[in-house]
Parts: sequence; structure tokens; C-alpha cells
Amino acid sequence: MITSVSLPSGNPLVTLTHPKQSLWIIELHHGKDNRLTQELINKAFMPALDHVEREWREQQRSALRNKKRDEANGALIIVGKRDQDKFFSNGLDFENSTKDPNFFQLTFNPMLTRLLTFPIPTIAAINGHCYAGGLMLSLACDYRVMTDGSLRNAWLCMNEVHFGAPWPLSFTAILMAKIGDHRLHRKIALEGHRYTAPEALADGLLDYIVKGNTADILAKAEEVADRVSGNAASGVWGLIKSNLYRDALRTIQKDIRLVNPLIDDAAARSRL
Repeated sequence: MITSVSLPSGNPLVTLTHPKQSLWIIELHHGKDNRLTQELINKAFMPALDHVEREWREQQRSALRNKKRDEANGALIIVGKRDQDKFFSNGLDFENSTKDPNFFQLTFNPMLTRLLTFPIPTIAAINGHCYAGGLMLSLACDYRVMTDGSLRNAWLCMNEVHFGAPWPLSFTAILMAKIGDHRLHRKIALEGHRYTAPEALADGLLDYIVKGNTADILAKAEEVADRVSGNAASGVWGLIKSNLYRDALRTIQKDIRLVNPLIDDAAARSRL
């Protein structure tokens, strides 16, 4: 059972496959490093999530109606481009995303919300560098599996502090919901620590690390998917997450103006 859909149809940026009844895989293949642009999110990634949820819900309804609970299982893997082992996602296209005053409110934040509340388990198969917005996408997933970096360097990093980009509230909400230690908040957000995979595993950013290439990482992600996909069958997986991450979801929904360093300095200059 293998079906494939490429989105958007005219200029595919993601490919969705359904290799077996309980599993869907979204592959990101936007350029060389999977920058999370408005086009990728709105025209490819979000429609792919719609496609997965629609298919799973149809299967789940039928399975429960026919008392075949195993056929109601479901899980989603998100992976970087399969034919390379260098990038999961290098984050936002910062220059262009900042030109859109509604980028976070109408594009990026809805994606994070969707992942946080997705009705079946989500696994990020991190097959290379995972920076900034890419790391946020992975943290919004339920599980994270990453290359161990032994065959090729692979880093995780929130590097906004190094190039002068303020965090939107959504980034803070995700970090606080998924990482409980204030010392790690400082390390990740204020120091912009560049994590190796073993470091990230030790600090709780990752669930598993795998030696090998993208195929090996996907194999481990599928093993995780098989283990937890049955928890989707009853239909409460997403409902429980909506309560579990209620505070984060409320924070993400807040629509505020981001203050950049120039605006902040001008205000300080007038005050001092």
C-alpha cells in the first residue's frame, strides 16, 4: 500500500506518502535546506496535514464502525529530503518572512498549533541540520529521532540571538511547553547553543539518535510510529494534547507586534 501526493502540484515542495495503513510520511524538499517559507507552509505542508488527517479520520470511522480497532491506528513522520543527509530544515527564509507582517500570525503559528494538536502521533525524523524555525517545527512534534552526527555533522540550534532576530511568542511557548528546565531555556534561547545530537539527547530535546543515513533514521522513526500508533485509535490523542498544551496554545494565539533591536534601542535612548 504505497500512495504518493506532491504539493503544490505545479511546483512540489513536499511529497506525502502512505506506505502502510497506519503510517504517513511527509518529506520536505524545498531547495537545498528546506527553508520554511510562506509558500512551503501554506501551499504544501498544511495541505499535506489536511490530507493525512482526512485519510486517517476516514479509516478510523470505518474501523470503529466495523469493530476493527487496529485499522484505526495512525502516525505521521516528517523528514527532510531523503536523497541527502545534510538538512532537516535550516529554519525560516528570514529576509523574506520579515517582509510579511502577518507571517507568524497567519502562517507559522497556525502550523505550530496544528502540529501541537494533531490527532495522531507525529515524529520528526531529523536527518541533518535543524536550525531555528526548523527546530521549532520538530519540537512541536510528539517525538524526535535524529542522526547521531557520527557520519556527517548535524547540529540543532536556535541561533536568533547571534544574528539579531527577536523571538515571537510562539517560539517561547513551544520551548516552555516542551523543555521544562529554566537553565536549558537560557542555554537554548539566550546562548544559542549549537547542539550535537548526543548533547541534545542528554538535554531532552531528542528522544532517539541513530547512526546511519536518512533511511536508518526513517527506520527508527517508523519503529516509534508502530509502537505508538495504536494510541490514536480511540480519537483522543489530539484532544489530550489540546489540554496538555493549553497554555502554549493560548500564548501562540496572542497577536502582538514584534519589537526589533532598533525599535528597542530607540525607546531606550528616549528613556535614558
